[in-house]
Amino acid sequence: MINQRMLQKRKSSLGNKIFVFLNTIFMVLFVIITLYPVWNTLVLAFNDGTDALRGGLYLWPRKWTLQNYITVLHKKNLLVGAYVSVARTVIGTITALAANALLAYIVSRKRFLFKRQLSLFWVITMYVNGGMIPVFLLYKGLGLTNSFLVYIIPGMVGAFHMMVIRTYMVGLPDSLEESAQLDGAGDLVIFTKIISPLCKPVYATIALFCAVGHWNSWFDAMLYNRMNANLTTLQYELMKLLSSVSNQSNSVESMKNAVAAVTPTSVRSAATILTMLPIVCLYPFLQRYFVTGLTIGGVKG
Repeated sequence: MINQRMLQKRKSSLGNKIFVFLNTIFMVLFVIITLYPVWNTLVLAFNDGTDALRGGLYLWPRKWTLQNYITVLHKKNLLVGAYVSVARTVIGTITALAANALLAYIVSRKRFLFKRQLSLFWVITMYVNGGMIPVFLLYKGLGLTNSFLVYIIPGMVGAFHMMVIRTYMVGLPDSLEESAQLDGAGDLVIFTKIISPLCKPVYATIALFCAVGHWNSWFDAMLYNRMNANLTTLQYELMKLLSSVSNQSNSVESMKNAVAAVTPTSVRSAATILTMLPIVCLYPFLQRYFVTGLTIGGVKG
C-alpha cells in the first residue's frame, strides 16, 4: 500500500511538473504574441520613415529618429485638441459614472416597481438606435451641436455600463440596506455611505471603460464640432494628420516629408504611441479593480 501511494505521488508530481512547464511555455508565447504588435509599432515610431520602407524591422530601430514625433507634435491645434480631450475624458467619466451608478442603484432596489420594464427598455437601446441623421437632427434641435456638451450629455447613460453596476449591486447583501434603514438612513445616505464604498471595483471598471471611450473618440468631433477649432479633440486632429500625410503624393508637403524621412506608416505609429500612452499609464492603477469588478458585475445576479 505504501509503495502504491508513493508511486501515485510520483506520478502526480510528474504530471504537475509537466503541466506547469507546458502552461509556462503557453503563457510566454501568449505574452509575446500579445505584446509584439505594440513593440513593433514602437520600433516603427522611433525609426526613420524611409528606412522603414525597406522592411526587416522587428525588435529594434535600425535608424533612430524623433522626426515622427516632431511631425505629430507640430500639428496645428494639437494642444487645443489635447486640452479638450483631457477635459472631456475627466468630466465625461465623472458624469457618466455618477449617472449610471444612480440609475443602477434605483433599478437594483427590490421595492422599485418598474425595474424590470426599465431594464428591458435599456437593453433594447443596446441593439436599436435612431440612426446618424435623426441623432444629428436631434442634437441640433437641442442645441448640442457646436458645443462642448455634445461630448458629455449623450454619453452620460450607457445601458451596458448601467447593467453591469446594477448586477454588482444586486449581489450585495440586503441586510446592509435593512440595517441602515432601521437606523433612519435614507436612500441618499445608503447610496453614498454604504453601497458606493462597496462598489469601488465595478466603479473603477466602468470608469476605465468611459475614459477609454472618451479619449479615443473622434467621430463626434468631426460630426458635430468640425467647424469650431476650439472644440476639436486630439484624436480628430491626429486623424486629420494621418489623412493628410497619406493623401500627399506630389505636393510640396510630401516633398518636405520625404526630406524629413517621414512616411504615413511612421507618423501613424508615432500617433498610435502618443494616444495610447495615457491609457497605458492609467491602467495599472485600476487593473486590480478592473478584473474584480468586471468578473463579479458580469456573473452575479
